[in-house]
Amino acid sequence: MIYAFGFFISLYALACFWLCWQWLRIPNRPTLSVPVPLHFKVSVIIPVRNEAANIGVLLDDLVKQSLPGKHIEVIIVDDASTDSTAEIVIHYKALNQIDLKLISLADVPVSSPKKKAITEALKKASGQLIVTTDGDCRVGERWLETIVQIYLQTGAKFISGPVTFLDSPTARRTVLALPTWGGNMLQTIEFASLIGAGASLLEAGHPTMCNGANLAYERTAFEEVGGYAGVDHIASGDDEFLLQKIHLRYGNHICFLKHKDAIVRTKPQESWQAFYRQRIRWASKWAVNKRVTTMLVAVFIFLVNLITLIVLIKAVSGNRMNIGFNTILLIKYLPEFLFLSLIIRFLGKKRLVVYIPLVQLFYPLYVLFFGLTAQRKGYEWKGRRLR
Repeated sequence: MIYAFGFFISLYALACFWLCWQWLRIPNRPTLSVPVPLHFKVSVIIPVRNEAANIGVLLDDLVKQSLPGKHIEVIIVDDASTDSTAEIVIHYKALNQIDLKLISLADVPVSSPKKKAITEALKKASGQLIVTTDGDCRVGERWLETIVQIYLQTGAKFISGPVTFLDSPTARRTVLALPTWGGNMLQTIEFASLIGAGASLLEAGHPTMCNGANLAYERTAFEEVGGYAGVDHIASGDDEFLLQKIHLRYGNHICFLKHKDAIVRTKPQESWQAFYRQRIRWASKWAVNKRVTTMLVAVFIFLVNLITLIVLIKAVSGNRMNIGFNTILLIKYLPEFLFLSLIIRFLGKKRLVVYIPLVQLFYPLYVLFFGLTAQRKGYEWKGRRLR
């Protein structure tokens, strides 16, 4: 058994080194300053539901963009909020010089509210480049300028951007919200692994993951692949399913925007319940994904973490530590640590590198738990029961 486990974990270690190599291959862009065409416009689409506490600061960020305002329109799609989100947007538009549109959706049951919101926004969008983010995000002053520059330089049909968590000094001080300089250690490191793996796989020509909080794509590309047709019955996946459809249509005319000015920061979850609901929503995409490559990756990661948990138990059981099982753990954890540290440093969270081993110990339980619970149909999100 130990030899079989060792062989399987060695394959995983090689995969981690391969991901490191792919990450290092991604160029740090943009490096040139391309003049923005006079009539070029970006449509920033923000689907929201009950974001009264956050939408104002995000709009402040958008007003401060270094990209001239004549190139920007912002479309807020209010998905039947029960708080004052819509009123805040209306008031903001009246007081600020910003091309801001508000679309209010009726509270009608749909399979995928976010896909519906984005589709409705596209009907009124005038930009040739569509950028999406979420209502609880924060963006830097050069966010849109950086996206536009890489688009003009590369002609990419789809651009995936980096996302990390905001430092959250108000988060509850639980294991999910340790006071590590106001940050949220476990969530930030775990989330970084998804961002890094998604970027590296995209660079390798096997796009699997991205995050809807920081995406850009050509409007014509969205239309040519039929938008969300074929996946509109799936509650989640407005980001990854679109990535895969555009990749099938345009091949490698997609890229990851590896630039610190392009990083979007979003709020971490502040309770176990909220964390559970978010991760079930994310994992549900994998449960219904029919792409062979994606399914194989999911099964491989699940088995690796199952083996890791077994090896951990074997390594600490009995009166003495088992050298063979500990060697397997080193083979697994060292390249994994190297990959995570690369991503964490890029995201500006260098102080959290020392906590990576703690997350590595926790991660097998996390993967097994959510890998199994995601097989159930339905979950609750934003006060709605979705399937």
